Amino acid sequence: MELSFLRPLYERPGPWCSVYLDASRDTQDARPALDLRWRALAGRLTEQGADPETVAALDRMVRGHAPLPGDYGLALFANRGRVALTEYLSAPPLRDLAAYGPLPHTMPLVAQRGEEVAWVRVLADRTGADVVAVDAGGVPRRAHVRGRESHPLRRVQPGGWSQSRYQRAATEAWHHNAGDAAAATVALAERVGAEVVVLAGDVRATGVIAAQLPPRWQDRLVRTDAGKRAGGADLAAMEDVTVQAVAEVADRRIQQTLDRFGVQEDVGAGLDAVVGALQRNQVDTMLIVDDPSSTDELWIGPEPTEIATDPGQLTAMAVDHPQRVRADAALVRALVGTDAGVTVLGPDEAPELTDGVGAVLRYADAGTPGRGGG
Repeated sequence: MELSFLRPLYERPGPWCSVYLDASRDTQDARPALDLRWRALAGRLTEQGADPETVAALDRMVRGHAPLPGDYGLALFANRGRVALTEYLSAPPLRDLAAYGPLPHTMPLVAQRGEEVAWVRVLADRTGADVVAVDAGGVPRRAHVRGRESHPLRRVQPGGWSQSRYQRAATEAWHHNAGDAAAATVALAERVGAEVVVLAGDVRATGVIAAQLPPRWQDRLVRTDAGKRAGGADLAAMEDVTVQAVAEVADRRIQQTLDRFGVQEDVGAGLDAVVGALQRNQVDTMLIVDDPSSTDELWIGPEPTEIATDPGQLTAMAVDHPQRVRADAALVRALVGTDAGVTVLGPDEAPELTDGVGAVLRYADAGTPGRGGG
C-alpha cells in the first residue's frame, strides 16, 4: 500500500487526536446513537489531555460530515484546533477508538484500507455505456456514454435489395457506439491507474468494446454477462464479479511481496532489523501483522528516520529529547517519511514472521544485519 495520503499528518508536530467512529445510519435511531458514541469518545480525549479547541473541531466534523447510506465508519485526525484528515471507512471500525499522543494513531486506518486496487467497471449495451472508476484511494469517477449512433441498432431481416444495407448500418452503429464506450473506459482507466477493468452487459456490445481496447487494457480485462443496463436491473452479480477480480489482484500483490521478502533469506526480518533499515532509508515495503492489541513501543525524534528500540540509540544520533510512542505509529510515520510502502497481513498469512514485522529492502550492503556486516 502506498501511504502518501497520510503525509499531511506528519507535516506539523503533535500531539494528535485520533478518532475511529462507527457512523452508520441504517436504523431509525442512528443519529442519537452516533451522538452518544461521539460524546463518549470526546470525553476520553479530554481525559487524556486533549485541548478543547481540537476536540471542538472534531465535534464539528463528526456532526457536520456528509452521511453515507448503510454501514460505514469515520477516521479523523486533528491537532491545534484543526482537523487535518478525515477518511470514510467502507465498514465500521472494529471498535470505536479515541487516542491522544505525540503521533497520530494511523495503523487501524492502514489495516482497514488494506491493499488498494484501482478498478474500472463498464456496463454496456448497444446504445452506449455507464462507466465507473475507483482510484486506489477509493475516490469514484463516472462517465455516461451515449453513443453517436441511435439507429438502426438491430440487424433486421427486411428482405429484398435493402437487407444488406440495413445489416451494414446496424453493425457500423454498434462499432461507433462501442468505440465511444471504449474511449471513455480508457480515459478513466488511465486517470485512476486501473489494475482491473470489468466489462459487463450486452454480450455483443461488450465483445465489440473489448476488441477496441488497447492491448494494455485487454490484459487487465474481466468480461461477464452479469448485469443489464436497463433501469431497475439487479447489479449484485456484476458487483460480485468486480469484488472477486479486485480481491484476486490484491492477493497476487501480497504474494509477490512475500516472495520478495522470502528471497532475502531473513535479511530485514524482525523489529530490530526493520527499525535499523528505516534509519538507513533502506525499506521498500514493510510487512506487518495487524495486531490491534499490541502494546509494543519505540522511541522517536523529530525526523522520520529517527526511530529506535531504545533511547540511547537516538541520543547517539544527537536527538535531545527522545519520545516513547506506539511502535506501529512510529513505523508508519517512518514509512511515510521515506516514501516506503506497507503490506498488512493477517496472522494466518505470515505465521513465522519474526516479531510480526519484516521489510523488503531497497538495497542491502555490508552494513545490513545478516548480509556480511553489523
